[in-house]
Amino acid sequence: MPWPKISLSSDDSRNGIGCSSRALLRNGLPPIALDLVLTLCVFAGYSGKASAESHDSSNAGFGPGRHVEVSVNYQQPEHHRTTSHKAKKYVRHHPQHHPHRAIEEPPYVAGPPVISRNALSGGPGRYRWKRDIVTTIFWVGERPGGHNPVPNLRSSWDRYWAYNYGGYDNPDAGARRDFIPAKFVPRQNPFYFALPYNDVEGGHTKREASRVVPWFNQAFVRSGQTVLKDRWIAVHHGNRVCYAQWEDCGPFRTDDWRYVFGDERPRPNLNQGAGLDVSPAVRDYLGLGVKDVCDWKFVEYREVTRGPWATYGDNNTFVIQRRQSSERFAGR
Repeated sequence: MPWPKISLSSDDSRNGIGCSSRALLRNGLPPIALDLVLTLCVFAGYSGKASAESHDSSNAGFGPGRHVEVSVNYQQPEHHRTTSHKAKKYVRHHPQHHPHRAIEEPPYVAGPPVISRNALSGGPGRYRWKRDIVTTIFWVGERPGGHNPVPNLRSSWDRYWAYNYGGYDNPDAGARRDFIPAKFVPRQNPFYFALPYNDVEGGHTKREASRVVPWFNQAFVRSGQTVLKDRWIAVHHGNRVCYAQWEDCGPFRTDDWRYVFGDERPRPNLNQGAGLDVSPAVRDYLGLGVKDVCDWKFVEYREVTRGPWATYGDNNTFVIQRRQSSERFAGR
């Protein structure tokens, strides 16, 4: 005998399960079939309720701990905005679990640079020494503290400075070997420095830059692209001279062109009028204290003698020139 057709009344459909015993009895089902259908309906109802509770619990907030949800959300690309926000928030508050996040990574890794016009420009000739300049030490990855108000994970010209350098340029003597960190070989020249002038502001070249930077006309490419980064200076202390490349701006100021390119003394500041920041490698080569006095001057690349500053770094003019020479030789 064919099964009678089942129909639900509006009252029955509002009961939540989707079918009711009243509807089944009205349609004349046999007792055995009635039991079977009711069992299936009840099972479906509980399954739907369990699914809804599971969905609700995932949206109600964090479960046993915030770490759990963040770990799960790393694997949920369909919730990119929420996931990214939660993950970054967790990392900010729990940096010890994500030490690699302390160094901001770029969205892409650029290829090796070539020698720029900036690095090899002829310039106006010889520069004069600036004498008895208070000199302090700074390093890639330095955290704010004391008289250092700005973190050095990024520089004035490189948002990903610490990443591009290769890591934390630990200044502790026990963590260094041969003028570089003991734990890694830097991808940029470890002999670097900062002076208190930046030729770029708000993404544009400053108006006075073309008048005050001696090599501006030889090095300028476009507005917003610095003509200062990677320039060389000589630093004199005691009976030694060290060479280094310009990689950041400071101490304290980024507008003191009258001192950097002119004849004035550095502006007063919290570090006794310090006018030069140098890296741990420069410190070690010259035997500087935490705060010392040095002489310095700009030099052209052709004036830089060979030394440990000519060994490392994709931004290092010596390294770039050696690489290009090898490539030309290999292409013959």
